[in-house]
Amino acid sequence: MNVVDSCWRTKSNWATNRRALADCAVGYGKDALGGKYGRTYVVTTSNDDSVNPKPGSLRYGVIQTQPLWIVFAKDMVITLKNELIMNSFKTIDGRGAKVEIAYGPCITVQGVSHVIIHGISIHDCKPGKGGNVRSTPTHIGKRRGCDGDAIAVFASSHVWIDHCFLARSADGLLDVTHASTAVTITNNYFSQHDKVSIKG
Repeated sequence: MNVVDSCWRTKSNWATNRRALADCAVGYGKDALGGKYGRTYVVTTSNDDSVNPKPGSLRYGVIQTQPLWIVFAKDMVITLKNELIMNSFKTIDGRGAKVEIAYGPCITVQGVSHVIIHGISIHDCKPGKGGNVRSTPTHIGKRRGCDGDAIAVFASSHVWIDHCFLARSADGLLDVTHASTAVTITNNYFSQHDKVSIKG
């Protein structure tokens, strides 16, 4: 068992003490807090609206300004209408459910800090079209469109991506660019892809 798994998986109470995962990161991103000091937000629907997301959707959770530890009520496949723009101090924790983000644009981590993404599958990601996308509860921005990365990390810090499955996306699977710092990528499975990752 690797050092990350031995930190949390051996604890019988992990499902009721999910935030302990934030203490298990190693490497450059070991100080990533995610939503450790926030409340739990439960995703109850796979529906998505890139401009006016509804409570219970993944997008509604990740754009909030306060720290949130995001979990899932059930197995689900989420097909995003446009790229999912994450805000700071968020954890996406897929443990206990089979969660897939697939068949549409996928995840953008841009200009933010303290993000943890754990235990989800991200595959068959498509380029996003230019248009309006909400990035906070009060801001809708005009986006030029994304390349179709599974996860794109731009100019961000304190990011930890662990135990995710990434495959078959239009561009890279996990690109970390534009002077992003303090990033740890551990225990992920990359499959069926030629251009897996760009760092720079």
